This record gives sequence, structure tokens and C-alpha cells, in this order.
Amino acid sequence: MHIVIIGNGISGITAARFIRKMSDYRITVISSETTYFFSRTALMYIYMGHMKYEHTKPYEDWFWKKNRIDLIKGRVNSINFSKKQLTIDDAKLVTYDKLIIATGSKSNKFGWPGQDLDGVQGLYSFQDLQTLEKNAPNKNICKHAVIVGGGLIGIELAEMLHTRNIPVTFLVRESSFWNGVLPEGESAMINRHILNHHIDLRLNSNLQEIKSKDNQRASSIIIKETQEEITCDLVGLTAGVSPNVDFLKNSDLELGRGVLVNRRLETNIRDVYAIGDCAEQRVSVDQRRPIEAVWYTGKIMGETVAYTICGQPRDYAPGHWFNSAKFFDIEYQTYGWVFAKPREGEKHFHWRHDDDTKCITICTEEATGKFLGINAFGIRMRHDIFDTWLDEEKTTDFVVANLSRANFDPEFYRTFERDISTAYQREFSTTA
Repeated sequence: MHIVIIGNGISGITAARFIRKMSDYRITVISSETTYFFSRTALMYIYMGHMKYEHTKPYEDWFWKKNRIDLIKGRVNSINFSKKQLTIDDAKLVTYDKLIIATGSKSNKFGWPGQDLDGVQGLYSFQDLQTLEKNAPNKNICKHAVIVGGGLIGIELAEMLHTRNIPVTFLVRESSFWNGVLPEGESAMINRHILNHHIDLRLNSNLQEIKSKDNQRASSIIIKETQEEITCDLVGLTAGVSPNVDFLKNSDLELGRGVLVNRRLETNIRDVYAIGDCAEQRVSVDQRRPIEAVWYTGKIMGETVAYTICGQPRDYAPGHWFNSAKFFDIEYQTYGWVFAKPREGEKHFHWRHDDDTKCITICTEEATGKFLGINAFGIRMRHDIFDTWLDEEKTTDFVVANLSRANFDPEFYRTFERDISTAYQREFSTTA
């Protein structure tokens, strides 16, 4: 049996590795991005000089041949599902018995005038990193950059450019950074942290157009609300990502925003599966979004589809929600569900340290006192502890009283459990 995987990100490569562990099937991985799998989350550290590209490859180049995983560098232009045949680079044909689509995401564009000029780019792929090295190698070539979009990719790009002393204007359409995800106190703290790093943060600001002096390269942008023109050499488009499925739009495969799949990651076409950022659940899992552009869920999907293909079918089960990120110097972790505003029947407890770089928010079910989730900024917490407490449906009283058990490394990091507990008792007048 021949298994073909389109995409060599974490989803596709996890699928390939687990299929190989469980079978002798022939496996081919096709990617137009890079020949070898690399850690996409490390892209920023290559630009910042902390790592080289070779350091981001989890496996040596000989690993693939040894494990009999064939690699093809090329772009899949079309798929003939009835013939089970792929066309690569408009020429090469590859047939499959089972197909896994793991094509990931692409940076969003919203039809802004000038969005296709030179000097305008996203930050998702290895090619984007290479383009950034050309567009912004240093502050002499790139004297000013504008970033459009206030999400995680946007703040990563701001930090990257900041390390090369390139001035940055950051356009965020919301009234506070990432406030569709973060509660008010957290979002406000990150606003201040961005400003403290000398980033020109513009809230309530939308891009109207990107201008050029020569009709080739971006030279300035116009802010829609104020009509202010800002001169720049780079425009970073980081207003989110969307599934990379354009090449499938005229096929028989059922699409929503991504490739529609069931819990076993099966599409509407027999022997065709979709995983990772490009997969869209027909029915959302728990309170998760139908499309999850998250590293660890892609890994779980890859493992899940491998078991199904190898005769041990199982449903995609990502467990309790968690995620992590970094906002310049502040690490962020979230476990369980903490929405930007408490939903009906929920309440938030928020604590912030006086240094304005550490805070937590805990979400509680009002009727029962059940712990629903926690956000932690600047304080490292242990994932396994919160996973257990969520499984066991502990109360928030219990969580606060036992918060020291979740401390990641108390020998090396200051602890704040006493301050948090005192603030919690004061706010809710309870005893744990």
C-alpha cells in the first residue's frame, strides 16, 4: 500500500512516523516548502540569531532514508481523486492508495490595495523567513516597518525586528491587543509591555492601503481611521492565517474554510484524510474551534490518522485545551477555558503583580465553584497538574490552595502563591 502525505509540517511528519512504526507501507511525503521537516515555531529564532536552520530539524537528514520515508520537493497542483493520482509541478504524476492532506495555512490577505507589492509579506513559511532576510536584513536597509494585525504572529514579528533595531509601527484594529482572546487585565498589561519595548502600538487602527513610489515596492501605508501616512520599507501582514486549500477548490473534495473532516479525520472521499491547520471539523470538538492552527493539535491529528490507516481506527481526541506563547519577555500559558469575558454562569479572578509583568486569571463556574481554566503570564506552571485538576473537576478554592504544586520550578523562580491566595480570599471571601 502506498501512503502519500502532502505537507511536511508537524501533522504530516507525525503521521508518517507513526505509520512507519506500525506498518511496512510505502510512504511518500511531498512538500514545496523544504525538503526536510523543521520546527516552524523556531523560525523567529533563526532570524534573531539564536539558532541556525540546521538546528531546527529534529531529525538528521539520513533519518528519512533509514526509515524508508520518501521525500519529494515539489508543489501539488491538482489531484484526480477517481484515479488516485497527483500532479506535481504540472508534470510529475504520483499515484496513491491512501492520501493525507496536511498542507497547513497561508497568511491572510484582505484585498488591501498594494498588498502584492515587493516588501509586503506574511510570516508563516520558511520562504517567508528568507524573504524577510532580504526585506529587513538590518536597520540600514529597513529603516521602518509596519505590522498589520495584532495576533501571536504579529507580536513575534515585532520582537524579531526589534532585535535588529528596526523601528516598528504595530497596527491593531481592536481597542486593546488580542482582546478577543485575553481578558481585559491581561490585554492591558501586554499593551504596556509592547510600548515599554518602544514599539509604536496603534490601537483601533486599520490598514487602508499600501502605497508605492515606483509601482513595485511598498513605500508607505495609510491608516484608515486617521488617513495618516507612515513611511516604511516593510509591511508585515499578520492578520491571521487560513487553510492552504486553494488548489482543491475545483475538486470533488468538500470544503468549508478548510477540508471538512469527521472525528476520524476522514473527508467525503474514500481513502482521503486531512489533518492539521487545513482540516476543519464538521462538528467542533468540545468548545474548540473547527479549525485549530496549533502545533500540538496537529501532532495529535497526525498520530490519530496513522492509527486509523493502520487498521486501529480512533477518533481525534485533543483533551483539555492548552496553549503557550511569548510576548517579548513575558511567557504565556493557558489551561482549560478562560474566555476574554466570563460567559453566563462564570466568573473571573484576576491577580497582577506590582512589576506589571506577571498576572493570572482563573475562570470558575459560579454555581459549583468548579475550576474551568487558568491563564498565567510571567509565571511558569505545570501542564500535567492542571490537566489532572481539570479531569478531576477540582474547585477553584482547591486550585488556589494548592497552586504551589503547579509551580514549574520553585527552586529557580520566585513564587507568588501567597500573594495570589491572599488576593483571592479578599475578593471572594472564601476559605479553601
